Formats: sequence, C-alpha cells, structure tokens
Amino acid sequence: MPLLLFAIFVAVPIIEIAIFIEVGGLIGLWPTIAIVLGTALAGATLIRVQGFQTWRRAEEALRRGEPPLAEMLDGIFLLVAALLMVTPGLFTDCIGILLLIPPVRRAAGRRLAARLARSANVQFHMQGMRSGPAPDGAYRHRPGPVIEGEAEEIGPGAEESPREDSPWRQ
Repeated sequence: MPLLLFAIFVAVPIIEIAIFIEVGGLIGLWPTIAIVLGTALAGATLIRVQGFQTWRRAEEALRRGEPPLAEMLDGIFLLVAALLMVTPGLFTDCIGILLLIPPVRRAAGRRLAARLARSANVQFHMQGMRSGPAPDGAYRHRPGPVIEGEAEEIGPGAEESPREDSPWRQ
C-alpha cells in the first residue's frame, strides 16, 4: 500500500511533467494544451454514452433477476476513467482512455475481482439462545446454532400423541 501511495502522489506527477516537456518540445505549447483539453472533452462524451449503456445493461440484469455485478464494476471503472481524463495530464488521459475500452475494462474487472476474492476475510458468527441467568445473575449465551421451529401448545385433555401429518409420527 505505501508503494501504491508513492506511485499515485509522486511518480505519476513526475511522469506527467516529463511527458508534457517531451510532447511540448515536439509539437509546441498550444497543440499540447489542445490535446489535453480535447481528451478531457472526448472522455466526458464517451463516458456519458458508455455510462448510459452500462446503466441499461444493469437494469436488464435486474429484470432478469441477476445481480448486476459486471455492470457495477463497469460503472466503477468508468468513474475512474472520468476522473483520470478530467485530471490534466497525458499519462492519466491514456490510462483513462484504456479504461473506456470494454475488453480492457472487463479484464481489469476480472483481475480486481480475483484479487479481492484472494484477500477477502469473511467471518461468520453464530449466536446461541439464552439459557437463563447464570449463578451470578448475568445472562450468558451458549455456543451453538439457533434452530428455528414451530410449537403448538397443548391444553388439558388434548391428545398428547403427534398429529397424523407430523413428521415425528412413527
């Protein structure tokens, strides 16, 4: 994680400055600025179009009764692409443009999902039923699963054997 933060806050701006110097030296100041503004405008337009398409696919998945996981990942990557393309810089624009390409976005989504699955820490907690106060007066939970069921109160004079449709009848 510290290496990632270093890359984001130190290495990326240095890369951006180096690319600006090289591109500005080759084509000049104003064409370089035009490229940065043009990619921001193109990225915003493409994100709007692809964002609506992703939204429609998510709605279709929900109508089919499927969880829209792929569409959610697409939406996250489109948001990241939008942020990268709005950020002034040619390097971040290139990464943003790559994330606008659906096969690249899906491959990145698969890698992210696999990484999250490997590093996931899932814990299950089971809560037992209270069994009454302990000798010191405090209530304690006993370990074990909670078993849900149905009960029927039998009054005086009622038949005490299981009903005919009872699974407990032998």
